[in-house]
Amino acid sequence: MQATDQSNRAVYWGTGRRKTAIARVRLVPGSGNVVINGKPGDLYLQFNPDHISGVKAPLETLGLENEYDVLVNAHGGGVTGQADAIKLGVARALCELAPENRKPLKVEGYLTRDPRSKERKKYGLRKARKAPQYSKR
Repeated sequence: MQATDQSNRAVYWGTGRRKTAIARVRLVPGSGNVVINGKPGDLYLQFNPDHISGVKAPLETLGLENEYDVLVNAHGGGVTGQADAIKLGVARALCELAPENRKPLKVEGYLTRDPRSKERKKYGLRKARKAPQYSKR
């Protein structure tokens, strides 16, 4: 959804989800900064190069890494789940920016929501599938 902020700049929104993590992503014209929950992206993602490059990957695919600031509200899950949710949110926001961005992002797999989540625990078992040790005698 496109909106405008106080200084009348275009703002593009995207929502990403992964496991129990949810990220609301705003793309604002800027210099390529990533801010997650009010902290610099590198600090929030614990300087993990995989997470940092993953968050910026959709922008780099389109060559827009220094054109937009990424502002994120993320909650739920852990750092890895949130990083993947942010990646999906950025890709969806880039589709809002211009419809022709969809094709290269789809080819790279950035618009695919990963459906895997933790399986629920069943009664009589220790975890989702782990059973108590069987004793014959």
